[in-house]
Amino acid sequence: MKPAERYILDQPEPFKSILLHLQILIESTFPEVDLQFKWKIPFYYLDNKPFCYLNPSKKKGFVDFAFWVSAHLTKYNEFLISENRKVVKSLRYYNIEDINEEVLLTVLQEAHQLKDKGFYKKN
Repeated sequence: MKPAERYILDQPEPFKSILLHLQILIESTFPEVDLQFKWKIPFYYLDNKPFCYLNPSKKKGFVDFAFWVSAHLTKYNEFLISENRKVVKSLRYYNIEDINEEVLLTVLQEAHQLKDKGFYKKN
C-alpha cells in the first residue's frame, strides 16, 4: 500500500470518507494519475507534474481539494477558495454531502486541460 493510501485510511471521520470519495472521483476520471505522498499529504501527479492535492485540516474541520494550476482556472470560481493564499485555490468540504460532483468534475477537467500551465499566471 502506498503511503498516501495509508494516510487516507488512517484519517478519522469525516475526513476519511471525504478523502476516499475524492480519491475515487479523481482516479476514475483520470486513471493515469499517480498518487504520491508529498509535503505530508496525498498529492496527485499527472505526466510527472503536480496536478492536485488533498489537504485535510482537522483543526478547522474541512478537506481542501487544491489544484496546482489554480491561477489559471476560470470555471466555478465562485466555489474556489483562496483564503490567505496568494495562488492556490481549492474546493472545500466539511462533510461528504458538500461534494458537488458536477462542480468538482468540471474544475478537475479544466485543470486537466491546463495541466501544462505553470503554477503562477504570467502576464
